[in-house]
Amino acid sequence: MVLCKRPAVFLSLAVLLSSLTACANSPVAKNLEDSLAADPRLENNSVIFDKAKQTEAQQLPQSTVKLPADFPSDIPLYTNAQLQEVTPSSNGVSTRWLSSDPSNIIEDFYRNQFQANNWQILQQPTDQQSNVFAARRNDLQVKVSIQPKSVTNPAPNQPQTNTELLIEYGGNVTATTQPTPTTTAQPTPITNNSETNNNIPQPGEPQFIGPLPPVNVASSANTPDNNKTTSEFSDLNKVSPELRQHIEDLAALGVLSVESNAAKSNTATNQFEPNKIITRREYARWLVAANNAMYANNPAKQIRLASESGQSAFSDVPKTNPDFGQIQGLAEAGLIPSPLSGDSTEVLFRPDAPLTREQLILWKLPLDTRQALPGANLEAVKQTWGFQDVGKIDPKALRAVLADFQSGEQSNIRRVFGYTTLFQPKKPVTRAEAAAALWYFGTQGDGVSASDALKLKRSPQQ
Repeated sequence: MVLCKRPAVFLSLAVLLSSLTACANSPVAKNLEDSLAADPRLENNSVIFDKAKQTEAQQLPQSTVKLPADFPSDIPLYTNAQLQEVTPSSNGVSTRWLSSDPSNIIEDFYRNQFQANNWQILQQPTDQQSNVFAARRNDLQVKVSIQPKSVTNPAPNQPQTNTELLIEYGGNVTATTQPTPTTTAQPTPITNNSETNNNIPQPGEPQFIGPLPPVNVASSANTPDNNKTTSEFSDLNKVSPELRQHIEDLAALGVLSVESNAAKSNTATNQFEPNKIITRREYARWLVAANNAMYANNPAKQIRLASESGQSAFSDVPKTNPDFGQIQGLAEAGLIPSPLSGDSTEVLFRPDAPLTREQLILWKLPLDTRQALPGANLEAVKQTWGFQDVGKIDPKALRAVLADFQSGEQSNIRRVFGYTTLFQPKKPVTRAEAAAALWYFGTQGDGVSASDALKLKRSPQQ
């Protein structure tokens, strides 16, 4: 049956083709040609279907704002975000962006980018705070705020919510603007050089409020022949990268005085000895120097060194002690327990005794909160921190330990010791741990770091 129909089909096609060939100019042929031709509208419209869909899905208005020419290429930029505004800010330059993507997607992008490119993450989003990243790499510090925003009067095809990004950056020191060794974090190790100090008030003098410039830190500790400062310690490979950066920043500020074991042999040393136990006298010296360096432009927050005219608060720290000014100053400010603060049993300071963890927190917290510490008991500390050994903490230190918890990721305990369920309050503190505690002063969202102080110090306006 099928074979019988095929000759008929072939015959019909032959007739049709011969008709078209013979009557190419006939009206019937013209109509047939037009019906089989391509739609001329397709020839005049070069937009393909996929691109048309992209145009329809474009949800944010186009922006003509351009990034500054010196925008650091190290800062990661989210691809699906449009620049809306560039303005000066207290941190340097602020750029505002909008994206139609959810905030959690953008948050994951920046977390992965910072981790993959060796940024030091100083702050990152948590459930208790806004979606803010603060990160640093070399001399560049960046702050990225990620915030969902409702759209008022949205345009067609525009979603009801967008995500706003604020990228603030500063401290981008290029090779042409690197500060010179006389003004920056690369101080030359100094030995006794009294002629440079003729017009500078020294510890023990009423005019001294600290801190002295980094080149004079040795003399500010009243031990010019035994101490030296440097930001180029050769043994920092013995500590984690996080603590290493803290040490370098504080050394650059001229905070860390290093007791030279080679002084007797008259040989130079650049050993920080980060894992060495720090003494109470040395921590007191660093505490005063760090606080005064952080608040170099705010005398109201500085610690005044005591003059030799006052009565010593501790019988084992006479006026002739090289650290009398710092230790007595802390006692007179009520920052360490002493008979002056009503602690009649604290008649000895024990300057060469090891500093313990609970003492580190007890001395530091008043300078973080700048207010009276809250009441505390064992149960409150256990519920907040979850320490298994909370019963071993000295009652005097309980309030400081509890107050430290309120600073979240900026707390001293978290920054110095990381996550732990054992506080070990009587355990001696290492020099690296002490430096980590002194790297930041303040509470969560309201404080100053050694990095901030360095940027201010390096500013051309200074």
